[in-house]
Amino acid sequence: MFSGETQKMNMYQAINHGLTVALENDPRSVVFGEDVAFGGVFRCTMDLKKRFGADRVFNTPLCEQGIAGFGIGLANAGISAIGEIQFADYIFPAFDQLVNEAAKMRYRSGNMFDCGKLTIRAPCGAVGHGGLYHSQSPEAYFAHTPGLKIVVPRGAMHAKGLLLSCIDEPDPCIIFEPKILYRTAIDEVPVAHYKIEIGKAEIVRSGDAVTLVGWGTQVHVLLEVADLAREKLGVSCEVIDLVSILPWDAELVCKVGNNGVIRRENVSLRDGRSIS
Repeated sequence: MFSGETQKMNMYQAINHGLTVALENDPRSVVFGEDVAFGGVFRCTMDLKKRFGADRVFNTPLCEQGIAGFGIGLANAGISAIGEIQFADYIFPAFDQLVNEAAKMRYRSGNMFDCGKLTIRAPCGAVGHGGLYHSQSPEAYFAHTPGLKIVVPRGAMHAKGLLLSCIDEPDPCIIFEPKILYRTAIDEVPVAHYKIEIGKAEIVRSGDAVTLVGWGTQVHVLLEVADLAREKLGVSCEVIDLVSILPWDAELVCKVGNNGVIRRENVSLRDGRSIS
């Protein structure tokens, strides 16, 4: 998919590397949020303050609404603002800022101002012991907001590429990072700057019986389901990683042909039953 030197990284290391690349390439970029100067709860910002200084990597008060509002101001001033919400469960106090301010800034100002340089990172999802306030995946709340772009990586290679795409994107972006994958998802990650296109889904596994669609951690679950379906039923399942929640790749998911009709296929199971 990408050429050049690669390095084996888990997801939090890939995110750290992506942030490093962004800070190196753009002297007007900053990283801020709760505890990011200390490396962050999940170590995604480890050593960035030491390398780039306290004026570019710094802690904020424990105030999600303030983090988002501060980021909006920076982005409007032309600063590449990369904010972290420590846990996605606590992004709701910032909902108004992101949905009613960041997403609408370009339209509201008649294109005089915009928040295209705003990227919000938020660890999301369950790990098995997080409880009610550390296990949520709130991407659906934001997925109906024109002006925002929402992505969810399934692993290390996607995490770095999507992060760099979000930082360069001319619209405000939120990247939800499944925290259970921070240390378990390991890929060969390109060392250089690269991007993964926002709005494009990816066929992770080909199949001709049924299409399974997911994002983030659930892509790995769907691959296990596809294995079971092949083993137990002889059914070949296609698995699609949506990658981008807003916008989402309806054309790929629905497989719309040139005539605008969704193609359907009849498939026979081992026991003679058919699926259409």
